[in-house]
Amino acid sequence: MNGPAARPAEPSDLPALLAMMRAFYDEEGLVFDAVRIAGAARALLDAPDTGTVLLLGDAADLGYLVLTRGFSLEQGGGFALLDELFIAPHARCRGLGAAALEIAKRHVRTWGVRTLRLEVHRRNPRARVLYLRSGFHDDQRDLLTLVDDAAGDAGRHPARP
Repeated sequence: MNGPAARPAEPSDLPALLAMMRAFYDEEGLVFDAVRIAGAARALLDAPDTGTVLLLGDAADLGYLVLTRGFSLEQGGGFALLDELFIAPHARCRGLGAAALEIAKRHVRTWGVRTLRLEVHRRNPRARVLYLRSGFHDDQRDLLTLVDDAAGDAGRHPARP
């Protein structure tokens, strides 16, 4: 398999993207605040220097991935974050996850970064195996989050307890 077609999402794709995001958030046990998420997705689509959303498949219905840019002294400067990767249920078990990771790797090379990072929930061992098989390694670190309650809704943590 050569991998699925992938193209950058456009504002007109937002309804379909949000539907896939809702499915992803439900599977991952994340709170889907439609207003907050739609606003963040719009902001990303409007500011390509911060990252991109790639839709998978000729009809853009096989899934999506979100890549954003970060900076770390430890990483030697810029790095990319694979913020979200979702393969639609009807498209699973066909190697699309691994193909999507290859698309992500190729895309971030065009940004001139050497490091691609991601987070995976402990409840998702299948995704973890995919990432490890694809060359990612476990840094043996935990991701910690501080939510600034003074920031109002913008600072609300999206994870369910």
